[in-house]
Amino acid sequence: MKFFIDTANLAQIQEAYDMGVLDGVTTNPSLMAKEGIKGKENQLKHYVDICNIVKSDVSAEVIATDFEGMLREGEELAALNEHIVIKLPCTADGIKAVKYFSEKGMKTNCTLVFSLGQALLAAKAGATYVSPFVGRLDDVSESGVGLIKEIVDVYNYYGFATQVLAASIRHTRHIIDCLKVGADVATCPLSAIKGLLNHPLTDNGLKKFLEDYQKIG
Repeated sequence: MKFFIDTANLAQIQEAYDMGVLDGVTTNPSLMAKEGIKGKENQLKHYVDICNIVKSDVSAEVIATDFEGMLREGEELAALNEHIVIKLPCTADGIKAVKYFSEKGMKTNCTLVFSLGQALLAAKAGATYVSPFVGRLDDVSESGVGLIKEIVDVYNYYGFATQVLAASIRHTRHIIDCLKVGADVATCPLSAIKGLLNHPLTDNGLKKFLEDYQKIG
């Protein structure tokens, strides 16, 4: 499974990269605003700054909701850096834009996916990634991980190349559950990734080793 970090915080991105586990980044204007990055030019520059850290896929989201607007914004984003993946909503115009960009050999991430049918259309349009939202489905008493499994199974059965990117990951348990059902990617907060390190036996074992060393040191 690949790990993407879902943030616009450069310090967190650098920390995940320095751990040696980071495969990419997903971000959007809302996450930019959370970091106090305002204005189009500043946000575009920030995408480049992120790409310069990870040197791998960085999903950058269009704001337009119409087909022509998506094309304009997507091409502008893709021109920023070779690692940019154009992030498009799973709407009729979004699927059309996915098809347009995929035919030009440009990477896409079809986002806001909440059903198997949506994921099927995204794959047929040639999306590089499809992003089902695990946590948001859980919030409305549907199984986010269950949808991930359905999509993985269908993609494998029909041979779709689209990668399943589990989004809206809230905690470490989500990562483990998505791993078990075969998600290609999980995009997570840094805290969820670091949570994979936590185990009381590791902490107790290290404490005992250090105590024993002090006895003989």
